[in-house]
Amino acid sequence: MSSVVASALVTGGARGIGLGVSRALLEAGYELVVCGVRRESEVESLAELRRGSRRVSYVQADISSDAARSKLLDEVHAAVGTPNLLVNNAGVAPLERKDLLDATTESYDRVMGTNLRGPYFLTQAVARMMVEKAREEAKGAPGAAGAKEHGGRRSIIFVTSISSTVASTNRGEYCLSKAGLSMAAQLWAVRLAEFGIPVYEVRPGIVLTDMTAGVREKYEKMMEMGLLLQPRWGTPEDVGRAVAMLARGDLGYSTGQVIMVDGGLSIGRL
Repeated sequence: MSSVVASALVTGGARGIGLGVSRALLEAGYELVVCGVRRESEVESLAELRRGSRRVSYVQADISSDAARSKLLDEVHAAVGTPNLLVNNAGVAPLERKDLLDATTESYDRVMGTNLRGPYFLTQAVARMMVEKAREEAKGAPGAAGAKEHGGRRSIIFVTSISSTVASTNRGEYCLSKAGLSMAAQLWAVRLAEFGIPVYEVRPGIVLTDMTAGVREKYEKMMEMGLLLQPRWGTPEDVGRAVAMLARGDLGYSTGQVIMVDGGLSIGRL
């Protein structure tokens, strides 16, 4: 077995769905760089993540900011070099759910900056790192053998939402951001195919996190009325297992695919 340890950058990886992803990747043997907007001293979940044998680094960065992304990439490179895996998970909801007729440009810009612009250009930067590493390996550069022992596997995963295709008129900016992110996953899958870097989208449904806490009663009533084929809340662990499956290469003859983790919500029914 190779002694080379795979590494992953997980944005928003210390809470909610991202924490479920981080837990699953640690279990799968990854070293992690976790990115979040809070100061490290405020991130309670880090103590849990760091109990195991794998290294977990934390970087405070707002991915909507060009300067913060640059800082993040410098710290990722210092910690793990070129990561094997990028998980674009960080996202925000509107501060207020407003009808389309009342939505504001301020809310739109905030949501789109974090949910779409940030991950789009973070992916560009990490993809460049991955492509450079792949080219070095193709030329037999020093250090390339270790990466090849590990399988040389690199991949990028976008965590989106059923809001990519399901309209919610009281949070239109969120739906637009997730629809754009779904297309970003397709675009990067096409562009990176020549380098053997698969790109996937994991599309969660209604997941029990702090983001959905304010509408918990509403969704539970909808579940009672048959909204889901599997009538329960999704969990961060459900999403984490899907991400780990893709990262391991269990779907090795696939790229650009959407993995639904939504309890059957998106299946059309009469």
